[in-house]
Amino acid sequence: MADEPNGDVHRPQDLNPEELGFMCGIEVHQQLATGKLHSRQSGELYDVTVETLPEDWPRFERRLRASRGEGGAVDVAARFESKRNRTFVYAQSPNAGLIELDEQPPVALDGEAVDITLTVAALLEAQPVSLIQTMRKTVVDGSNTSGFQRTSLVATDGRLATEEGDVGIDVVCLEEDSARKLDTMDTGNGQQVLYNLDRLGLPLIEIATSPDIRSPDHAQSTAMSLGRVLRQTRRVRRGLGSIRQDLNVSIGAGDRVEIKGCQDLGWIPRIIRLEMARQLHFYRLANELRASLDLPPLPPHRDDDDGAVEEAVALCVAQHLELRLVDVSTAFASTTSGMVSDGLSSGAVMLALPLPGLLGRLGTKSMDDDGAQLPRLGRELAGAAKLAGVKGIFHADELPAYGITEREVSEVRNALQLGEHDAFVLCCAPLWQATLALEAVLNRARLAWHRVPKEVRNVVVKKGAPEDGTTSPMRPLPGRSRMYPETDVPPLALEASTWNRVLERLPMSDAERERRMAEFEVSQDQAEQLLSRELDDVFVEHVDGLPDKAWAAMLLSHDDQPPQLVATVLRLKEDGALARDHMDGVVEAHAGRVLPYEALLAYCQSHDLAPADLGGLEAVIQGIVAERLSFVQERGMGAMGPLMGVVMQAAGGADGKEVSRLLKAAIQAVLE
Repeated sequence: MADEPNGDVHRPQDLNPEELGFMCGIEVHQQLATGKLHSRQSGELYDVTVETLPEDWPRFERRLRASRGEGGAVDVAARFESKRNRTFVYAQSPNAGLIELDEQPPVALDGEAVDITLTVAALLEAQPVSLIQTMRKTVVDGSNTSGFQRTSLVATDGRLATEEGDVGIDVVCLEEDSARKLDTMDTGNGQQVLYNLDRLGLPLIEIATSPDIRSPDHAQSTAMSLGRVLRQTRRVRRGLGSIRQDLNVSIGAGDRVEIKGCQDLGWIPRIIRLEMARQLHFYRLANELRASLDLPPLPPHRDDDDGAVEEAVALCVAQHLELRLVDVSTAFASTTSGMVSDGLSSGAVMLALPLPGLLGRLGTKSMDDDGAQLPRLGRELAGAAKLAGVKGIFHADELPAYGITEREVSEVRNALQLGEHDAFVLCCAPLWQATLALEAVLNRARLAWHRVPKEVRNVVVKKGAPEDGTTSPMRPLPGRSRMYPETDVPPLALEASTWNRVLERLPMSDAERERRMAEFEVSQDQAEQLLSRELDDVFVEHVDGLPDKAWAAMLLSHDDQPPQLVATVLRLKEDGALARDHMDGVVEAHAGRVLPYEALLAYCQSHDLAPADLGGLEAVIQGIVAERLSFVQERGMGAMGPLMGVVMQAAGGADGKEVSRLLKAAIQAVLE
């Protein structure tokens, strides 16, 4: 048997991944810059919140139920979601039609999305499948109107090179993105969740790595490498929310947990280390609890678990922690706790669950050496309860607090007939919801005698950023029964000729792009910006006949406009038909449009935007300098600034750069 795991959970940064049997893989989900995958609707996203949601967008209400998969079983995650008594309201954005509403069968896979996915698979040296079969993956959290997500396996068995070594690529899939959650509202009968359908159906590439990642820092560099591969295509979306990383993390003494919400790559090492500390803490707590009931200890590694022993432990714990819910509302009839009195006055009850032998083991809020919350059972119980829709729970280790007095705690203990070492949990909510929440608490409390459960967890985010890198439970880890074939989308045979065409036109590597930019007379900063903003292809496509630096500057300044428009404006300037100072104005006047050279030339002529005649301009400048000769002689070159404004006013439409050159020469001539 392996040795007991070492490490201080107060110092997660010092935990040794290798000694703890660390395993980690990453799943990356990247939106593609195309229309929707199965409906041919546009891929436009609308920047709306629950407060700014247009009133004229139709809304539809649904309630979803879990169904049996192809194998006849109901997926564990789907079964859990179906108990949460939630309804879903969908706001129909302009790019959501009958397919997004699940009122019409989907159409075949978008060809461009398939091509991009194959390109990414080739870049990862993955092997394509011969037949792309679309599958349904059960999703009952309301994020998809149909109750499932369509996903298609495209390639397997790839490889990603990283500085720390190769990481295997298990699968490359093409799937639909989910709807965007706008709000969750409490109602008398449960929660109502509001979704925006604009994102639903956008194509996503999902890349899942093998568990080859060796450390938390290696996980971060792997995610960065995957991002670079995806951006090589120049056909994926950029910006917040366009790429999401899920982390599959375990240590030998724990088990696999999937962590969602890792959008900021800089947080990945911290999130992983805190999960390692959490799993280590609950392994040690499990053995402490087992000892209290004279049960056999957990082996240091999950591979050594004995199924029969674990079943016996589970049976013993279920008898020790029975489901016994007691209404203790009368103990709080005169409470001074605002949150409790408000709940009771609105029809809620205060329900109590006894937890024999757990007093002092639920824990209170405390921090590790880096300021993150230390793992504690009470927080896990609260997370389980919140999945039922309640705002939280109260437990014995943290009371009296929150306005709950010692007298009220004593009354609860008496009502539950608790012993000296027994704990309890309170939940103030409508009876049905408090019952569901405390049933979830009991199930999670029983699991404290075992390894951490396999589950999906979410990074705790407050004010748009991770709070401290800790996570909260989200749902059980889905099983195989959630997947079954999609009968509305025919399989797509992948011909060898198609794959060969993909291989023949792979996008340039980052190094090749850097070498190409070095061939142009642009500054280092311009080259780096063009590459980082993925504008180098546009630069090369339109640079012919234009000065390199000027075209780079214009493109970087107006990257939100059609490049044909920006290039034509620069060409007019180079041809002497447009003054430099008017270039930005012409672009703004024709924003979003592509006009032929002749049309823009006519516009410049009709608005008298050509540079002033140089001969006349030189005469104007010399006259102004002569009129202010004593001022120029007194100030020297310091007269440049004041006189620039005078000259520009006298020579309207003049090119500022040309004015500066001629004025400088005129002043220098006087001073010599």
